[in-house]
Amino acid sequence: MVAMEVDSKSNGILQRKQSLYKSLDESFQIHKLMYRGQQYSQIYFARLHLMRTLLYSLLPNWKPHLPVCTVLGLKEGKECIIVGTLYKHMKLKPSVLDEYSKGRSATPLAESHNFVHSDDYLVLEDESGRVKLSGSLLLPSTYVTGLVVALHGKETTAGDFLVEDVLEAGLAQQIEQPLQSDEDKYVVFISGLSVGSSTSNPLQFQLLIDHITGHLGDEKDQNIASQIVQVVIAGNSVEVPSGLLNGQNLGSKDQSKLSEPIKELDILLTQIAAGIPLDIMPGPGDPANFAMPQQALHRCLFPGSSTYNTFRSCTNPHCFELDNLRFLGTSGQNIDDLGKYSEAKDKLEFMERTLRWRHLAPTAPNTLGCYPFTDRDPFFIESCPHVYFVGNQDKYETRLIKGPEGQVVRLICIPKFAETGVAVVLNTRNLECYTLSIGAQINL
Repeated sequence: MVAMEVDSKSNGILQRKQSLYKSLDESFQIHKLMYRGQQYSQIYFARLHLMRTLLYSLLPNWKPHLPVCTVLGLKEGKECIIVGTLYKHMKLKPSVLDEYSKGRSATPLAESHNFVHSDDYLVLEDESGRVKLSGSLLLPSTYVTGLVVALHGKETTAGDFLVEDVLEAGLAQQIEQPLQSDEDKYVVFISGLSVGSSTSNPLQFQLLIDHITGHLGDEKDQNIASQIVQVVIAGNSVEVPSGLLNGQNLGSKDQSKLSEPIKELDILLTQIAAGIPLDIMPGPGDPANFAMPQQALHRCLFPGSSTYNTFRSCTNPHCFELDNLRFLGTSGQNIDDLGKYSEAKDKLEFMERTLRWRHLAPTAPNTLGCYPFTDRDPFFIESCPHVYFVGNQDKYETRLIKGPEGQVVRLICIPKFAETGVAVVLNTRNLECYTLSIGAQINL
């Protein structure tokens, strides 16, 4: 329990509120890394087996009168249901050969931010074979390679499968949300600190720390600060100058430049961990493995903050419960990759799709780096979270979605703090969400 001084004259003391925390990162942890000939087909097989079993259980309530066929068992004109993995043939999808020839091309092959083209088409594959999908129902711009779906339709004379309806896994069941209490408790989300970059402002982050730890503001501000029970830092906490990572041997001066951003980050995190439970996740720019799921940043990087039992170095994706409220989030790679290979009106729609597809990273391992699991797919969403967050986004967005079985999920896009000066605050009592902007003025 951490005491916070509120009024030095009256010696009034506020006690920081606490919450019961439970880590659920075990499925994302890799205890023994092995790269001995594993094939990525194995994770696709595990995904298909898992998702097909789930979809089969939904078929009696969807199309009980239709037979289920394999791709090889399709008959022209006969309506049926097929279940398999989608593959999207993309005209603009980058390849090694494209990268090689790019320098020789007069015009760029594709825009770097998105590779969707009007000529893209979908194929469904199971163990028996694959068939091209046709019809206007299943839009290639919406779906990506790696999804497992059930399709109602029939084979045409051209040999395609004309899709008449599609069944996705849908939102998973959700653990019962805790009964609402009158007690406000807050979780603060921060992402994209980029300590060491040209855009990072150490003073800005210091102001944020002083605010959430109760060292700034009047009695009202400090009372709110005492209700912050958790801080989550979602990736890209440091940025190392790219010129230093050129594969050459570094001198002592350059080596110190590599370590300075991490040392500075540790000093800042120590101030948070001294008063508030803190989870830190790796991101694509952090000193962690590249492939998903990213493993926790080594504690030796944080000699100061790791001495506190409130400090937790977590995986990416990261899953935990706070007072039986389930949180699930990533540092943004899964959603950013969906944005390259499909289209949506905003990032929140991509997030909602991953929940309804019941898969955090459907594009892994096709276009998103992933460890070659042989017997499981850790990105399968077994239980629907109450809060789903992604870090390192361009702007703050949030939405509350509801499922057919009473599921309620708060979606949160956390903006890059170094660029926006914005952190996100969630009230666990009612899932209300708002921003904490650090600039010339601090507004809560």
